[in-house]
Order: sequence, then structure tokens, then C-alpha cells
Amino acid sequence: MVSALVVNDQYLHRLALRMLLAAEPDLTVVGEATDAQGAVRASTELRPDIVLMDSDLSGTDSIDTIRRLTQPPRVHGTADSGRAAGHAPRVLVLTPAGQERYAYAALRAGAGGFLLNDAAPDEVTAAVRIVAAGDAVITPGLTRELIEAVRQQRSPRLRPHTSRLETLTGRERDVLVAVASGWSNAEIAERLSIAPTTVKTHVSNILTKIGARARVQAVTYAYESGLVQPAA
Repeated sequence: MVSALVVNDQYLHRLALRMLLAAEPDLTVVGEATDAQGAVRASTELRPDIVLMDSDLSGTDSIDTIRRLTQPPRVHGTADSGRAAGHAPRVLVLTPAGQERYAYAALRAGAGGFLLNDAAPDEVTAAVRIVAAGDAVITPGLTRELIEAVRQQRSPRLRPHTSRLETLTGRERDVLVAVASGWSNAEIAERLSIAPTTVKTHVSNILTKIGARARVQAVTYAYESGLVQPAA
């Protein structure tokens, strides 16, 4: 069962999303929030698998909200205060068309996927399952815009943390290139002739080594570091 937290400052939108998710036998809504503070508080208390949030919360810095939501909870007041106390939820953002620059910043902050807010109901429920499972959801049009944004912002003298590439094994680089190319775990397993469980292990190791919290962050890192070159 995938548990979800719905974050939207419009009552009817929250109600519609709750009804949509509750109608699915494998999805459940554990709570709602109308603003950033409420979202972070509810996420900490309820520990949902995924947060489904609107990109335009009134009076809210949604990028900072995503960053706070995807930061693993920590234990305070003990000798282990710097250690994570549990996994953070995945974040799926519903956004209007024309927000590609915002999406790029949100991915860097830790968002796990994006859908246009006029997506069909079955697209929303499918995306919730995919992002909750650790995969990424980005519309094809948005993917093209994100790659263009990386191309324009990356310069040869400003490639962040490229030294982290040296920590990746050859196979991990192959998997990262495949992830950046949009392949699913099943497709990577088939094309590289390895088991799907091995792919998951490689992806997990890659995220740890490059300091990413989500698969889509690994995609932007692959382009920013120069491992993958945007097509001309």
C-alpha cells in the first residue's frame, strides 16, 4: 500500500486528489496540507511514501518546501543527532505548462517527478506509483526543456562535483548513462544483461556516491558533470 500526503491550497483540488487516490486499492491518503509549514509537519508526523504537491502554493517558496520534504528526518538531542532517522518521502509535483525553469530547480532540490496539472486521472495514479517506487516521471516535453536548461547553464569551468565521477565503477557509469537516457530499470537490466535487482543496487550506490536523493537528480548530474552530452 502506497501512502500519500496531498498538498494544495485549493480545497476542491485537495478533495479531487483525495477521492482519486482513495479509489485505488493500492493507494491511500494519510493526510492533507495547505501550505509549506503544514506539509513539512504532516510529512514528519505521518511519514507518507509520497507527497503529491502543487507547484504554486500561495505565499510559499515551493523549492525550499521540496528541499525540506526530501531531507531525511534526523534524531535530535542524542549522540546520533547527525544520523538519518528514516527515509524521506518522494515528491511528485503538479505544475502548469511553461514552468520548465522551475522544474529544473525543483529537480535539483529533490523532486522525484512532474506532471502537468491537467494530466488525466490514470496518469496521476500511475505517476504516484512510479515515483513512490523510486523511479522518475517527467513528461517528454519537459524532458527536452530540462536538457536545454542544462546545456545553457553548464560551462566547461563550472562542472559541479565532477570528482565524484571518479568514485563510480565502470558498470555504475553505464547505468548512470542509461538512467540519464530515460531507460527504466527493466530496460537497463535487459540491455546490460544484468538482473533487475542488480540495477536497483547500482542506482542506489550511484545516488549515494554523487550525493543525490532522487533518480532525477542523478539525471541532471549526468548532464552537468559532462558524462552525458545533450544532443546538438
